[in-house]
Amino acid sequence: MGELRHLAGRVWIYPYDPDPARVQGCVAVIADDEGSVLVDAGNSPTMARRVRDAVAAAGLPAPRRLIYTHHHWDHVWGACAWPEVEIIGHRAGAAVLRAEAGRPWSEAYLRELVTANPRLSASCTARARAMAGDWDDFTVVVPHTEFDDTLTLPGGVEIRHVGGGHAEDSTVVAVPDSGVLLLGDCFYPPPLHLRQPGDGLDLALIQRLLGDYPPDRYAWYAESHDDPKPSSALI
Repeated sequence: MGELRHLAGRVWIYPYDPDPARVQGCVAVIADDEGSVLVDAGNSPTMARRVRDAVAAAGLPAPRRLIYTHHHWDHVWGACAWPEVEIIGHRAGAAVLRAEAGRPWSEAYLRELVTANPRLSASCTARARAMAGDWDDFTVVVPHTEFDDTLTLPGGVEIRHVGGGHAEDSTVVAVPDSGVLLLGDCFYPPPLHLRQPGDGLDLALIQRLLGDYPPDRYAWYAESHDDPKPSSALI
């Protein structure tokens, strides 16, 4: 933990935590001389600061943009530690985050949420653990730039809304010149507090993505909460 790992081309990964109780997904860094692109912000300002240190230690250009793969807390709560970057997210997720930004986030508020809905216990426990009391300057950051379907950034990074059962705003990020597709959590089942019997991985979405981003052009599929996988292994 604590170091960027080179995946392919200009894509680097700050690794996920394999302990599911920590709910810490990976953060991707796409190096670019005009300013690197982050994919997801991490689960807390503390994690974001670790990513910042890792980017500097690897000698990569300072980030200029940050893409949310979706609005869930473990992907966006680190964004307030990046006040100088442009944040990009899907319009549906931005609407949710606009409401989230108005909530009185604190450990006391997390306890209130669990009292109102006990199914949120695991999520709120993980949030409190990730924040570790670091609430003073915390805020939920709404995307500065919103998109509906697709968006291509300078430098060729391609952003595409795919939706799915995990989050309505789920977005994938393609780096064609590096043969990498960054998936976020797009094919995962709904979060625990919303999950119903029979919910599972969205295999149809995986097959659709394999068709749209074929293994002869994309060597790596990188999800948030597991190791990156060669796309050929998913066929």
